Amino acid sequence: MDFCRDLLDVDHVVFRINQEAWKPLEELPQVFATEWIDDVIKNERLSCHYQPIVDADENIFAHEMLARFQNEDGSMIYPNEIFPAAKMRGRLYALDRVCRMTAVRYAAALKGEKGFINFIPTSIYSPEFCLQSTISLSQQLGIDPKSLVFEVVETEKVDDLEHLKKILTYYREKGFDYALDDVGEGYSTIEMLADLKPKYMKLDMKFVQDVATDEEKQKVADKFLKKSLEIGSIPLAEGIETRDDFDWLKQRGYQLFQGYYFGKPAATPLYNQQVNIQLQ
Repeated sequence: MDFCRDLLDVDHVVFRINQEAWKPLEELPQVFATEWIDDVIKNERLSCHYQPIVDADENIFAHEMLARFQNEDGSMIYPNEIFPAAKMRGRLYALDRVCRMTAVRYAAALKGEKGFINFIPTSIYSPEFCLQSTISLSQQLGIDPKSLVFEVVETEKVDDLEHLKKILTYYREKGFDYALDDVGEGYSTIEMLADLKPKYMKLDMKFVQDVATDEEKQKVADKFLKKSLEIGSIPLAEGIETRDDFDWLKQRGYQLFQGYYFGKPAATPLYNQQVNIQLQ
């Protein structure tokens, strides 16, 4: 940086890390400032919480594995801090990998119940190479592939659909199911969705909350439902916080539901908490 500032016109100097986008030199100090992300990844300072996914009868169908990150002093690092930092420093693949591996370990505690595990497709450059360790770990732990559902996050930001299709095909060939998140935002045609063949499609919470009274959200929810059923996917509404929204979506034909109304993310699966309450 000193060399550039002393000898070059810094307005014309750019840099990039790990094939990320080119950025102006003035953003380089932010890369140095996010050095803490390396320690989080190296020492795997994260755990998972479980959030229940229920069916129309409010029976637990699955749990989503949600990463929780800690600083060295034990304080929490929020996802909206850690993922931008990893992207800035070119460590998104490494962070995504450690999250997936940790989630698989926590999913083993579900003992055959389904676990939804998030992954960022833009961080995976070769599924055969990048996902090999995840698959191997699940096999070592004796996890039935059908009990794991790999969920695409940031669906609306996926530009290379052929690359995403290659990743999903790899998962399917290994016996795993997969889900697409924020589908209403990310894909516009039935043909495109049918080509990806997701087992589950999740309606984003911004269209779920207050859907019982908001006509515009109802239109989106109905369109989403029609799409999912047309291609043979299971529709899942996330972010439910009220009975009214749950009842409206259930009556329309949604099959799976997730949100604080059914249970917040917790260190143990919800049914384990229920058993502990009964034992006490």
